[in-house]
Amino acid sequence: MTTVSTSAPRSGFDKDDKRSLFIAALGAVYGDIGTSPLYALKTCFIGVQDVSPANVLGVLSLIAWALFLVVTVKYVMVILRADNRGEGGVLALTTLALRATPWRHRAVLTAGLLGAALFYGDSILTPSISVLSAVEGIGVALPMFEHFVMPVTLVLLVALFYMQRYGSGKMGALFGPIMLIWFAALALLGINQINQAPEVLAALNPYHAMVYVSDNPLRAFLLLGAVVLAVTGGEALYADMGHFGVGPVRRAWLLVVLPALLLNYFGQGALLLTHPEIIDNPFYQMAPDWALWPLVILATMATIIASQAVITGAFSLTHQAVQLGYLPRMRVTHTSEHEYGQVYVPFINYVLLISVVLTVLAFGSSEKMAGAYGAAVTGAMTVDTFLAYLYFRHTRDWPVLQAVAVFGLFLLVDLAFLGSNMLKIAEGGWFPVTVALAIYTIMMAWILGRLRLNECRAASAQPLHDYIISLHDKPLARVPGCAVYLTAPAETVPSALVHNIAHNKVLHDRNVFLTIKVEDAPRVPDIDKAELSVIEPGFEQLVIHCGFMEEVELPRLLRRLDRDASLPDLMGATYFASRDKIRISPTSRFKTLLRTIFVSEANWAINSADYYGVPAQQVVEMGGQVDI
Repeated sequence: MTTVSTSAPRSGFDKDDKRSLFIAALGAVYGDIGTSPLYALKTCFIGVQDVSPANVLGVLSLIAWALFLVVTVKYVMVILRADNRGEGGVLALTTLALRATPWRHRAVLTAGLLGAALFYGDSILTPSISVLSAVEGIGVALPMFEHFVMPVTLVLLVALFYMQRYGSGKMGALFGPIMLIWFAALALLGINQINQAPEVLAALNPYHAMVYVSDNPLRAFLLLGAVVLAVTGGEALYADMGHFGVGPVRRAWLLVVLPALLLNYFGQGALLLTHPEIIDNPFYQMAPDWALWPLVILATMATIIASQAVITGAFSLTHQAVQLGYLPRMRVTHTSEHEYGQVYVPFINYVLLISVVLTVLAFGSSEKMAGAYGAAVTGAMTVDTFLAYLYFRHTRDWPVLQAVAVFGLFLLVDLAFLGSNMLKIAEGGWFPVTVALAIYTIMMAWILGRLRLNECRAASAQPLHDYIISLHDKPLARVPGCAVYLTAPAETVPSALVHNIAHNKVLHDRNVFLTIKVEDAPRVPDIDKAELSVIEPGFEQLVIHCGFMEEVELPRLLRRLDRDASLPDLMGATYFASRDKIRISPTSRFKTLLRTIFVSEANWAINSADYYGVPAQQVVEMGGQVDI
């Protein structure tokens, strides 16, 4: 086996620079949950006339213990230990669970795809509710300009998505310091109010939460749909741990984010204890008059950072899903030569922009959007609990009682939050459910369709070695140069070769069958990166192994390959790519809806040469028709 290196820096920060990673994590990881104080507590009291001290303390106690149990214990203390070679996120966790329980492939894959689909719903709702809730501060500062809230929100959102094509690397350096200022502002606002009503700190005692629940269980259950807004974004710390490491993510939460959030929520509660009539927007009412406009500006910047993080996450998730074969190939732009993971997916960006604008216009306010937001987050958290249980039970060998006790508690909390949000289907909860089901259907259509397509191709496929031997008896002209045939199954004849010989009746002096194989790991070590074998004189097989989070650009990769004299020089080669037209067979047993969706996806997807960045002038497409 011949090996080459294609590694690239994973981020713009040196992992030894703990201070830089700590501050960067504040912006990239905690932007979403860090902006929850803008809308979480006021949503808890929507429609509630009784803003009594007992109710305020009960609600605050529920919020505080949700932060302790869901974020601190479940994610920071437990799930961060489930890393796929240093990476996290729902697809990485799905891969770990599939590896641990291969006999449950269908159930695990279904859960993982639903989790990914719910993340896309979150990617629509986070920019919508975050930016809108921040700009709503204009109505608090200057009520006569309240009608400008919607236009300003839409302008900011359009500008945010427009800037995505330039990459987030240049803005990323500012994210951490801005969020550090934001969390400091949250803490200072809260401390100022707590000093005026220190009795609010009694809500740290879970007794107040238990009393609130026992006095009115139904009201408490309904309230959970709003309480969960305080923990939205908590799942992001697991998805982003690979960029910063577990240590900085944990320290940022325990030392900065959690204290700042608690102080701010308790500050809002203290304000309500003394002025229950200002429940409409307690966050902005905490600020003195001179600080209101600076706070609106800072809140807007913080929500843009929160939105940027989730949009970038959608791009990364799409890239991973394409690599794993869960979505059709689509154009991916790498926006940085130096930073790992900086990708831009134009199609996803436009879909998100249109969806976000329509969502803001349809709901009209952050309060009306809260029910939809909670449903997306609680669904994703429930999926994380299920997948993490499988991993810790079967891979980390947790005893049954320990695994059931720990994850049973997490699941009970998740299902309580999810059940409460499902009661808000008519109030907006239908939105993320509809989005998730639509994306899940698209993914399943692609997965099942590819399986069916591979079955159809395998029925007529020929073994590569036997086919090459048969060419000795054919009078084929030889042309100088190197031909590269991009092929997915390394053992069978690519259809582009068959069509080239059938129509042109020529062979190049050197023929390389190139397969890019995506492994179920985030990255492949350099020693296992490339594998070259000689089939016959003039025919070679090159297999490139990559992880599902790696960026594979063939021109950049081939420059590395050229350094090894034993590998073929492919820089000036002609690339032959198969481009078959997929048609629906009248006798197909493939389900009608999934079949129709798959055919549309297959004929819309870009070809492998475009996806891997092969220059268009070096590509020849050849193919036929395949009935499924």
